[in-house]
Amino acid sequence: MRLGLALGYWGRGPDAGHVPLAREAERLGYHSVWTAESWGSDAFTPLTWIAARTSTIRLGTGVAQMAARTPTATAMHALTLDHLSGGRMMLGLGLSGPQVMEGWYGRPFPKSPLTATREYVDVVRQVLRREGPVRSAGRFHPLPYRGPDGTGLGRPLKPITHPLRPELPVLLGAEGPKNVAQTVRIADGWLPLYWSPSRPEVYGDAVRELPEGFLVAPMARVKVCDDVVEGVLPVKAMLGFYIGGMGHAARNFHADLMARMGYEEEARRIQELFLAGRREEAVRAVPDAFADEISLVGPRERIAERLELWRKGPVTDLLALSPDPDTLRVLAELNS
Repeated sequence: MRLGLALGYWGRGPDAGHVPLAREAERLGYHSVWTAESWGSDAFTPLTWIAARTSTIRLGTGVAQMAARTPTATAMHALTLDHLSGGRMMLGLGLSGPQVMEGWYGRPFPKSPLTATREYVDVVRQVLRREGPVRSAGRFHPLPYRGPDGTGLGRPLKPITHPLRPELPVLLGAEGPKNVAQTVRIADGWLPLYWSPSRPEVYGDAVRELPEGFLVAPMARVKVCDDVVEGVLPVKAMLGFYIGGMGHAARNFHADLMARMGYEEEARRIQELFLAGRREEAVRAVPDAFADEISLVGPRERIAERLELWRKGPVTDLLALSPDPDTLRVLAELNS
């Protein structure tokens, strides 16, 4: 199992520690570093900044939101950074949810999200392979555009720039069983948001038999500390926000996943509290057991023992959410 460093997205402003952390992870032998985006900093610019200050560590978007860019624009970002970094780019994509897609990007959430994702990945693949002009007769990403408000002058285009790697890895963030099953069919890897090594069945049957070389790269909070309860507090804060605030009360993919993992009543309670403006209570309502289950937190010996569970399953890459260089070092030692 390889190790990656997950940096997430910025909060109020740039984090001055991200580049030193990425450089330390590279020194420790970590395979990859990942950036993200929500409705603030983008995923590609910080990754490019890191690329210029490292030399071997792979560079992943975990994840870039599909609604933020057309598939051709995303492919342009990926092939450009792949060239500039000497072939280190890994493209992680996620559809996001209705709240972000419609509230931030001003685009309708697709009635058929699986179809929209499939079309998006197909266009990205066409650009990267550069086998001919890019065409798509799809419902969500037609190329050329032939809508009633167009000029009718668009024509299929072939990328000017020759991609460095036609088979640049494309990974997808997916949560529901149908979405995971499609990810296994059309992508090179899967980026689970919450991974429980003891409950792989919640992600569906597709996880049981994966294609050779398929990547499974979940993110997990990792912290070497004496107090487990204190160590999972950042995880509870993250879960309170994602389950309570990242979506609508009637449609929240994160809450649905938590429910499938055996915490349905708790997930609905977190939503109720968060949407009522009682955010601190929502965080406290996140069960310690759930936060611990999807993390690697505690003394070195405890993390070493729990790491064995992660190795036994389909996980190929553990992406550590950890701003602590000492924790990154310990994890590297335990995984060697």
